[in-house]
Amino acid sequence: MGILQSENLHLWYGSFEALKGIDMEIPAREITALIGPSGCGKSTFLKTLNRMNDLVEGCRIEGRVTLGGEDIYHNMDVNQLRKRVGMVFQKPNPFPMSIYDNIAYGPRIHGIRSRAKLDEIVESSLKAAAIWEETRDKLRSSALGLSGGQQQRLCIARALAVKPEVLLMDEPTSALDPISTGKIEELAIALKKEYTIVIVTHNMQQAVRISDRTAFFLLGEMVEYGKTTDVFSNPHDTRTENYITGRFG
Repeated sequence: MGILQSENLHLWYGSFEALKGIDMEIPAREITALIGPSGCGKSTFLKTLNRMNDLVEGCRIEGRVTLGGEDIYHNMDVNQLRKRVGMVFQKPNPFPMSIYDNIAYGPRIHGIRSRAKLDEIVESSLKAAAIWEETRDKLRSSALGLSGGQQQRLCIARALAVKPEVLLMDEPTSALDPISTGKIEELAIALKKEYTIVIVTHNMQQAVRISDRTAFFLLGEMVEYGKTTDVFSNPHDTRTENYITGRFG
């Protein structure tokens, strides 16, 4: 069984059904890519995995999402869930505070007060996100002074600081230049040794480069899901083939 699983998952925004019966098992320590045209439900599905849609007025969910076999909507405290399932957004969103305080923010919320322990977490998280060498001498400087690519790696480090099991990434490179994009992709591949990663991407080449599995979403349905090599080289559904060959989307 996968670390994350959705069973007959439906989601409505008011009367609009955005997800239509999604059954999906996400394996541990792999990168799973969600692809599909704009408005197809892939980001909505991603957000159901750590209950970000709880904040959306008029949102209603049916079905089950489980993390390690536990139902996240009925048996789990949302703060505990978001500690276990971190999120990195499309636009880097560092807090308007120092680099150090950005990383220490989550651990402090979860009760860590020891300066030595926080120092250790900050260093190990920045190293894990491949940005320690660029920031080690300016930990007290504002995170807002970093470049866009650095800010995104900082946000990844911030998510890693609370030791999640899963990292959700919603188009994490769409606002970045090619060099920064390459760094984030290399980082994702390195991180899957320890973390399960689910990434929404509009960039199909990116899905091919970094993911182990790919799910193709269309109009709220999951049309196809399988090993990335199979989905791209031998799709089972003509809609998948039409999308990946550029006939629409």
